[in-house]
Amino acid sequence: MADIEIEKHSMKESFVGVFSNSSATAVNDDPSRAPSVVDADDDNDRFPDGGAAAWLTVFGAFLALFCSFGQLNSFGTFQTWYAEHQLSHLPPSTIAWIGSLQLWVFFFSGAFVGRLFDAHGPRLILLFGSLILVFGTMMTSISAQYYQYVLAQGVLVAVGIGTVFYPSLAAISTHFKNLRSTALGIAIAGSGLGGVVYPIMYQQLFTRVGFAWTVRISGFISLVLCGVAIATITSRLPKPQYDAPWFDAKVLRDTPFRLVILGGILISFGLFIPSFYIVDYSTDRGISPQTAFYVLSVMNAGGIVGRLAPACLADVLGRFNILVPCAFLAGLSVLLFWTFAHSLVAIMLFAVVYGFFSGAFNALVIPCVVQISDVREYGTRIGVLYSIISFPALCGGPVAGAMLKAGGGSYLGMTMLSGATIIAGSLFMLWARLALSRRLCDRV
Repeated sequence: MADIEIEKHSMKESFVGVFSNSSATAVNDDPSRAPSVVDADDDNDRFPDGGAAAWLTVFGAFLALFCSFGQLNSFGTFQTWYAEHQLSHLPPSTIAWIGSLQLWVFFFSGAFVGRLFDAHGPRLILLFGSLILVFGTMMTSISAQYYQYVLAQGVLVAVGIGTVFYPSLAAISTHFKNLRSTALGIAIAGSGLGGVVYPIMYQQLFTRVGFAWTVRISGFISLVLCGVAIATITSRLPKPQYDAPWFDAKVLRDTPFRLVILGGILISFGLFIPSFYIVDYSTDRGISPQTAFYVLSVMNAGGIVGRLAPACLADVLGRFNILVPCAFLAGLSVLLFWTFAHSLVAIMLFAVVYGFFSGAFNALVIPCVVQISDVREYGTRIGVLYSIISFPALCGGPVAGAMLKAGGGSYLGMTMLSGATIIAGSLFMLWARLALSRRLCDRV
């Protein structure tokens, strides 16, 4: 098949016309395979795609995401615990602001952390982030008032998670190209595994050693695992970009990247609503609180497989080609599955299905951004995307909680909102894919 070429600096001679701002370069790196749209930086020799340093970076990132983003995935457990104990006098929508603020701070920090990564590499950022993560966790353990939980868990822990998450994944992207989705999927699976382990650990320890010591134990776990991550995560880039501006508006002139941002805005608004409210939904359906805690773990378990299998497939069939249907099916599962899930079996099945497809989106969105970016802008572009989508992520949980209250406890409006926004976002992702190549058979 003939190779497809999209010149990075051509603005008017693109084969798509209206999409002529794309900065991606399309190549066919294997003549025996279908044409593909791969990375803007097309020098295969610069990406080792393996070796001790590369796989140690993946290992360290797996551990870092296990203890950081894994805790973020487990906020539904805290939501239910707070509603029944320390913050029982507050409505669910108010408590949800802790988790939503945590998401927003985590996402919004991306632009700053990404730029720091491009300038200084991962190690110093990881050291700072690990200390903040542990300190915020310990402060959460001694909190008693709502504002204290907001500051400790909603702000400090989120800053720590962001400064651990972004450099870990950006560092992997400097080591891999052809196996990038697989490597990132393995690392991001750490967040899914953490999302399985932490809710179960919290549920078991809350009643045995109390809230304070349970949270402290998670802080000590973060201290150890982040220490290993600091020692093993490296960047392949030899020259930090000290002279680059903190923000370069040209990154927003790239049409596919703009479309990915628009899709991410819609998807992030609805993506976290199920994980915030699935435990409360289960208890409202007559499931015991002890069993309901495990529903979130089942959802995150589905996310482990979703972060691995589609990522491996994406390296073969194309990253956008897998991202788009996974995002669409995540939204569809909310509309058609969660809406009618009333028994424990049905709720568990929904948790697995949604966890799989939402996990796939989380694993593939970064490889898609990296695919259309220059290697020297990986950190910046990933950070810009996450900073922009921080605002809808902040609003999703509280808006869903307000709809729950306005509906007199009915979850129908919440599920419709979540599913509809995710599906709408997947259509923008499809538009971005078509901006790169209108031929559906191309490996994009």
